[in-house]
Amino acid sequence: MARRRFRARLPVAVTAAVAVMSTMTAAGSPASAQGPDKPTIRYTEYGIPHIIASNWEGLGKGYGYAAAKDNICTLADTYLMVNAQRSRHLGPDGKASPGERQNTTTNLNSDLYFQRINDNRVVERLLDRPAPDGPEPEVKEAIRGYVQGYNRYLAETGANNISDPACRGAAWVRPITELDVYRHAHAEIIMGSADPLLDGQVNAAPPGASAVAQSASSPPEETAAKIRDAMAVSREQSMGSNALAVGSQGVSGGTAMLLANPHFPWQGKNRMWQSQLTIPGKINVSGASLLGFPAVNIGYNDDVAWSHTVATVAPFGLFDVQVDPLNPTKYLVDGAWEQMTSQQVGVDVLNADGSLGRVTRTLWSTRYGPITTSMQGVPLPWVVSAHAVRDVNMDNLRALNTWFRLDQAKDVNDVVNVLETTQGVPFFNTVASDRNGKALYADIQATPNITDEHAESCLTLTGRLLFHQSPRLPNVPPISVLDGKRSACDWPDDPNAVAPGLLDPHGQPRLIRSDFVGNANDSAWLANPEQPLAFPRVMGDTGAPRSLRTQELILTARKRIDGTDGLPGRGFTPETMGKLLFADNSRAADLALNATVSMCGSVPFGLILVDGNLVNVSEACPILAAWQDHDYTAASRGSWLFATYWSFLQGGQGIEKLPWRVPFDPKDPVHTPNSLDSGSSAVRDAFGRAVLALRKAGIALNAPLSDVQKVTRGGERIPIHGAISQLGVLNVITPGQVDGAFDIVFGSSFIQQVRFTADGPPQALSVMAYSQSANPNSPHHADQTRLFSAGQWVTERFTEDQIAASPALVVKVLD
Repeated sequence: MARRRFRARLPVAVTAAVAVMSTMTAAGSPASAQGPDKPTIRYTEYGIPHIIASNWEGLGKGYGYAAAKDNICTLADTYLMVNAQRSRHLGPDGKASPGERQNTTTNLNSDLYFQRINDNRVVERLLDRPAPDGPEPEVKEAIRGYVQGYNRYLAETGANNISDPACRGAAWVRPITELDVYRHAHAEIIMGSADPLLDGQVNAAPPGASAVAQSASSPPEETAAKIRDAMAVSREQSMGSNALAVGSQGVSGGTAMLLANPHFPWQGKNRMWQSQLTIPGKINVSGASLLGFPAVNIGYNDDVAWSHTVATVAPFGLFDVQVDPLNPTKYLVDGAWEQMTSQQVGVDVLNADGSLGRVTRTLWSTRYGPITTSMQGVPLPWVVSAHAVRDVNMDNLRALNTWFRLDQAKDVNDVVNVLETTQGVPFFNTVASDRNGKALYADIQATPNITDEHAESCLTLTGRLLFHQSPRLPNVPPISVLDGKRSACDWPDDPNAVAPGLLDPHGQPRLIRSDFVGNANDSAWLANPEQPLAFPRVMGDTGAPRSLRTQELILTARKRIDGTDGLPGRGFTPETMGKLLFADNSRAADLALNATVSMCGSVPFGLILVDGNLVNVSEACPILAAWQDHDYTAASRGSWLFATYWSFLQGGQGIEKLPWRVPFDPKDPVHTPNSLDSGSSAVRDAFGRAVLALRKAGIALNAPLSDVQKVTRGGERIPIHGAISQLGVLNVITPGQVDGAFDIVFGSSFIQQVRFTADGPPQALSVMAYSQSANPNSPHHADQTRLFSAGQWVTERFTEDQIAASPALVVKVLD
């Protein structure tokens, strides 16, 4: 295990463990298809639960109990949100986080959004459908058990005795129902559209009804540019991920490896949580899931390891509908006027005096979906036309079936089959490796059925500008705005798709190789640069610049496989896979540091004029010149100075817009653009601004990263290595203000590497960067955060023998 050791616990725990292990063979494999009579949780180092049961309901019960024990306040807060009751208990003006990012809207807007979904019985209707639209039987059984486990922990503890002060004694902490869990799952599946469109939907009002007079719409070029810019900023502040699958030609001492590195929020409902789930003879899977999902979203079983990365597919589309100027709730379709549907949606709110009030709004919909009057904060005025939203995941509970079946996959071909037959993955790529030595990249998901031909026929002018993105901005997906005046422009049904309006999964990109495939949130084009992929434009771009993080992933993987990275040997081992990530190398520094140092040394008298002020940068030049490792490890000096400078230089624009001497070349996309122009005034200005900003902040120009980038856990300040995505560092860490204090907003969360051999169990290392529990009084609130800070890993325990041998073993049997 990692360096920290634990003493053995009470003899009763060991006795219970022996009783459980007695059902297993000496080799750690199931002796029969029958698990223990009662769901059993075995906790090993760092509070990682290994849950074993004889059936799905028992497995869910163990998961629900253990998840509540670690994170009941986070879960209870999530159930409060999806039941549209935040305003009732916390007031309408507080902040809510219904999407990917934190605190993006008000409690009131969040409540109105979810109340509309609940009033329309969206989740209940999906539950009534047979699979694949509705949950498979094992999903239902596991969620039934999850509810029992969660409620059991709450009953044993009592709301007034919860150790986490975030919800101790709160009236909104209550027993849950199965519907609560399904609503939570559905909210996670649709979160890709919540951030950009939620506020616009619940605030949409026809002209004359709004408190603010609405004027003529902006020109399409202006609207498209504003949306692109807003989406680019949002993507920089949202979830991301890296994943690398290495096949038999790229490993040393094994048959295949996988690195999973999601960059998820460090707070709230999108925290990940680690577990192992076992029903002997049926399932044995280990990894992590979003809190409250009794399955593994990212992990491995005996034969396959997989991860997900955020894809470049917009999980929604807009329809521009022409409205009747005399009756703007009528819109034109195929030459005939149709009446919009109005819906009264009301929620309870807590008034300032402690009394309860009621807020009711009229929300509007068309045949395509709800009306919105903004996107990512950019106004979409309801004047001569209005914009309707179609969310590709609004009718998607299939994702639950997807993950339950991935947990039982046998090889990468089986993974592809699961993705195609469920089509439930929401806005994620899938990267996997298997024991047979194959590496898979697949962007097979719930995608709007907008073929290139359909787009050409139906995009509006604004839609063309957004869909084709000129100029391109980093990681902004193609956003469609289709002509709502023609019913033929709705997303057509494809006979090969699992659900109406979805793109044929068989035409979505996938690649299986024996060397490597990977993704760092760019499109599928260069999953492996030796075999570029083609796909419909709705799924992303081709022939365009890749992010610096994508370049870093590809270059590092190729050098390791070729043995040209300066490390011993060729091919990946657990040690070298760990170094790939925790070296914290900056591709931006590789490309631009020397030119920046050259510029700095050539500045006359070491003075740069910034907004009328002369900034002396002479002190900064030798600091950057000495930073030759280009790393964002905790001890690095000069890294924070470079990061500040790079943020000023790049801003929100694409990497290709910087002053390079060698521009982007689609024939050499991994190495271009390059050679920063050291004589550029933009380079000089950005550097001067960086030096000025650090001095104003009281940060020494040569401060080690450990002095600046820290998190507080129980009064302890823990240094955090890594850097923002724009620097081309794989180990993404994005700092910011959380509840008024410096913290990590999002970044490396659950990190796992898995190696397969020809025989024997999988070998896995992992670390949960923010630790298992959000409860500051839990012993597992900061233990893995310290490990992550030190660049260390937990050696996972997968077999029954490995679990039984843990010196930290504690067993909980759920009677």
